[in-house]
Amino acid sequence: MLSLPPPSSLRELPQEQQFQVLDTLFESSPELHTLMAPVLANQAFSSYSSLIDAVGGRMSALSAPNSPIDSDILVGILGSHPRLGQPKTAAPEHLSELSKKEQANLNTGAGEQAEKLRLLNAEYEEKFPGLRFVTFVNGRSRPVIMDEMRARIDCNDGEREIEEIIHAMVDIAKDRASKLSNAS
Repeated sequence: MLSLPPPSSLRELPQEQQFQVLDTLFESSPELHTLMAPVLANQAFSSYSSLIDAVGGRMSALSAPNSPIDSDILVGILGSHPRLGQPKTAAPEHLSELSKKEQANLNTGAGEQAEKLRLLNAEYEEKFPGLRFVTFVNGRSRPVIMDEMRARIDCNDGEREIEEIIHAMVDIAKDRASKLSNAS
């Protein structure tokens, strides 16, 4: 889906189409579908920004130390984003068309910087099991992204990192919604 239906129509759409909207804005995640299905079926949204804020709020609520089930759902959602700088040939099912465009400048070239990004991804995922480093990439250079990644690894605060990822996912989704709404 590379266009979005009017946000006010979401509640009336079949569930599969509702999930396609979520997948377009966030990334494909069965856990996100489960989390948001009751909301999409019962709540009307006047804007994509309000829908995205609702998703962010639900994810933040899961981050409170509640239950292992909540934690598993949240990690499933947060881990659905593609690894930064991931080659197009590696697990392409995890690299949506929008992610490919957003990460285009990270996926160019090889060599020392690409290897450094690969190693940073591995270090990050070892430090924060089940998570992927997520940040607003579009238009930012690889060195800036890698500096941010290094700082977040060095911070070594799992709760703060989860909030950083949620915030980044919301920012990315709002950017996508804005671009796709203007394109239609």
